[in-house]
Amino acid sequence: MNICFLMYPWHTIKAPENDSSVCLIHECVKRGHGVAVCTPANLTIRNSITSAYCTIINKMEKVPNSLKTFHKNAKTREEMLPLAGFDVIFMRAEPPLDPLMLNFLDSVKGDVFIMNSVNGMRVANNKLYTAVFDDPKNEIIPVTHVSKSKDYLIKTIEESKSDKMILKPLNGFGGSGVILIEKSAMGNINSLLDFYLQNAIGGSDYVILQEYIEGAEKGDVRVLLLNGKPIGAMRRIPGEKDHRSNVSAGGSIAKHVLTPKEKKLCEKIGPKLVADGLNFVGIDVISEKLVEVNVMSPGGITYMNKVYRTRLQEKVIDYLEHKVEELNAGFNRRARLRKTVDDA
Repeated sequence: MNICFLMYPWHTIKAPENDSSVCLIHECVKRGHGVAVCTPANLTIRNSITSAYCTIINKMEKVPNSLKTFHKNAKTREEMLPLAGFDVIFMRAEPPLDPLMLNFLDSVKGDVFIMNSVNGMRVANNKLYTAVFDDPKNEIIPVTHVSKSKDYLIKTIEESKSDKMILKPLNGFGGSGVILIEKSAMGNINSLLDFYLQNAIGGSDYVILQEYIEGAEKGDVRVLLLNGKPIGAMRRIPGEKDHRSNVSAGGSIAKHVLTPKEKKLCEKIGPKLVADGLNFVGIDVISEKLVEVNVMSPGGITYMNKVYRTRLQEKVIDYLEHKVEELNAGFNRRARLRKTVDDA
């Protein structure tokens, strides 16, 4: 099959040995699949056909086992290709989401399998998506407030039973802009809210105020879900000088076995993810509560592979092969039946 990875530029990847996208591409090339990489900025329409300036990764006689060596030795060429000619478009672009990119993909979503789906990315690309899961008693989702009214946010902080809360921009990613606030420092909160409301990431002036979950100082759990089911998990531990546990923010990783409550959480949200076309996502869990759903470029594959000595990329590409086989079988069946009718 032929796969187009819609992601960041291939030649700008600085740490391929830790990059989940490189890991997935490496597996595709090993299996002999055709692979092209393009960025959202390289989408174009030519003669009313949605296309992309692609970096095509040439087939290799012998594919190195090392991701770093593979990335370094891969030979590429540039070519404009029609997106509908691919079997799969694999979304791996970094957030924030470019809504215009989805408009390009709208024109081909009926011709090619897109992971994740266009509609799924539309509804789930920011931190509001957790509100779609019915949880009136806050059993799996922490108490969350979203607003751009400073008065409301200050009142919420003052009325909170906890001395601590988490403040973060609606469209932040990679742990950027996430801060811990305390009632004992109310004098600073006013100016902090002014800054966040006026300078929020992605141009949105909404911010999220979330209850502080006890145990958050020990880190969070990243779980990767494929077709609504967990395939891997790891614990992310904050660095000494940062409360954030993101690896990009200096956090470290450790093994983690899903607890019964975490498994139940995955069982509860899995069907909704699948229904929304969100076939491959990463969720962040703190003290068995869901705090975020990552749908654009969920990472963690290389780290989980290292700590568990596994190969999660094989499960992901197996899934893609099955989906393409399923779609092609349906197309061929329709073609045969139409020919029968035409010949009648």
